[in-house]
Amino acid sequence: MTQAIAGLPGVQALKEHWWALLIRGIVAILFGIVCFAETGAAIYALVLIIGAFFVIDGVLMVVGAIRSSSASNTAQWWWQIIGGIVGIAAGVLTFMWPGITALTLTIFVGAWAIVTGIFELMTAIRLRKVIPNEWLWIINGILSIILGVLIFMYPGGGIVALTWLLGFYAILAGITMLALAFRLRGLAHNVGVA
Repeated sequence: MTQAIAGLPGVQALKEHWWALLIRGIVAILFGIVCFAETGAAIYALVLIIGAFFVIDGVLMVVGAIRSSSASNTAQWWWQIIGGIVGIAAGVLTFMWPGITALTLTIFVGAWAIVTGIFELMTAIRLRKVIPNEWLWIINGILSIILGVLIFMYPGGGIVALTWLLGFYAILAGITMLALAFRLRGLAHNVGVA
């Protein structure tokens, strides 16, 4: 059964490109650490950090989807491509308006987190039949949606609370991405894919 699942084109592509998820996880963890270490930084600096994170995460999401789609049906990966484009657009908009207020930034980040979480859940649901323990991807999506909902529930909580909330989310999401990447790498090595 495992060999049959491992031979599917989408799973094969994921196993070959596990490193893209690994890089996303590392970037997320580093971003989380910066959020805790630089809590007192100006809003402008936080906006630039968040914008950079959005763009990097979005680009890596699109690259991973495109590379994975080359070995399988492209229609299966459209939601990851859209999620990556939304992340890139969010980053670009953040750079265009760096002087936005804390409340606007908070709402912007909340919307990004919910949209990203939905796309992560869609990916997990699609892969549930081909990847054992897809719950790591589900956890990542749920964490993102919870972050967005909390941000919308408490928008006036201030930029410091937002920074800590983002840092906590980024570290947890990064850990789940790292775990999933190593799981995919192990699956690749078990069936002889480098």
